[in-house]
Amino acid sequence: MKARVQWNGRMGFVGVSGTNHAVVMDASPENGGDGAAASPMEMVLMGLAGCSGMDVVSILRKKRINLWTMDIVLHAERADDHPRVFNNVEVTFIFKGENLKDKPLEDAVRLSMEKYCSVAGMINKTAEITWSIKIQE
Repeated sequence: MKARVQWNGRMGFVGVSGTNHAVVMDASPENGGDGAAASPMEMVLMGLAGCSGMDVVSILRKKRINLWTMDIVLHAERADDHPRVFNNVEVTFIFKGENLKDKPLEDAVRLSMEKYCSVAGMINKTAEITWSIKIQE
């Protein structure tokens, strides 16, 4: 796996993945940036949601569960001292679909968060990750 990140001369960066996909990162104005993009730590949170979301969708497809939508909402707290890692992350999975039941959804999320999601495995080294599910009608 490869990536390249180029500085914009202020506090912004453009990252290009080894598969040639670009993302923009920036710091908030109070941290010297323009606030023009997500911060690197916000990117980590979104990476956690994307990683776990892909697992959950894959698991639910194998179980032939008819999922219409899934939203993943994250709230994280960071340590006060540098390197200011996450020390607590709450993840809420919000599902909409046909005849959804708690148990298969919980099983899919648990498998992702405890076994398959690489990002969760890394964040778990410094933070407690808690998760919940909600089913919307």
